[in-house]
Amino acid sequence: MALIELKDVSKLYGFGDATSVALDEVCLTIEQGECVAIMGPSGSGKSTLMNVVGLIDRPTHGDYHLSGKKVSRLGGNQRARQRRDKIGFIFQSFNLLPNLTAVENVALPLLYKGMPQGRRTKKAWDMLERVGLGDRGYYYPRQLSGGQKQSVAIARALVNAPQLIIADEPTGNLDSNSSRLVMELLSEIHKTGNTVLFVTHNPELTRFATRVVYMQDGAIKHDEKTRLGEVGRYARAVMYAVPETTEEDDLAGVSLLMSILGKHNDSPAPRKRTSHAKTKDRKTTSRRKKVPE
Repeated sequence: MALIELKDVSKLYGFGDATSVALDEVCLTIEQGECVAIMGPSGSGKSTLMNVVGLIDRPTHGDYHLSGKKVSRLGGNQRARQRRDKIGFIFQSFNLLPNLTAVENVALPLLYKGMPQGRRTKKAWDMLERVGLGDRGYYYPRQLSGGQKQSVAIARALVNAPQLIIADEPTGNLDSNSSRLVMELLSEIHKTGNTVLFVTHNPELTRFATRVVYMQDGAIKHDEKTRLGEVGRYARAVMYAVPETTEEDDLAGVSLLMSILGKHNDSPAPRKRTSHAKTKDRKTTSRRKKVPE
């Protein structure tokens, strides 16, 4: 049974003539244990898809099944419990509470779950150890680097042992070294059996995925299986596309240039100035003051 199953899911915003289509009859099935990269230009519907899958937003049309349950039949409290217990979120901007330490931020989902303080603190420390920040538990977000903040956010997403990890541009605010650290961490999480769904603009990050889905104009345009460590063919073709010129292209360019130059040469010569213009120039010159040498 698939973990995620979307069938003809659409999401519309606005009314009447102002209606915009964020998702256009999307069909997507994701099995337990997959690591899926979602790519596409800005405004293609990637984040909207993440919000629908993560139970943050409701689709306007279509069916969504999560672990075999039809999401449209869930009430508000049931959706909140499913979101809390089965889904872990990782955001581009970290979304850490600045007045809480790293360990307090990680323990926060367990507080909402009603777990006693001693147990949630121990689980939070264990999770910080897992992401390599066991010595930073008492640090505040302002005392951490970008990569460390995202690692804390990953620990917070994992502390409830969710079935699904949703990461929306998890490396968007990080440098290349921190990005690699975060993606390697997500890769390790995927290898332990978690399903990972992440959005990225960087085709290089598809090396960490087992599947790449490319979106455009609210619809899925391409869906391909990939090998870990390799950039997907479609991602490479679309994102790395560089126009190649042939000898025929060069000759066509030269021909066009010659035709443009010919038009300039065939244009009529500029008219000679009239005597009226010459007289006006002499008057203007006579009015100029001589600068003493």
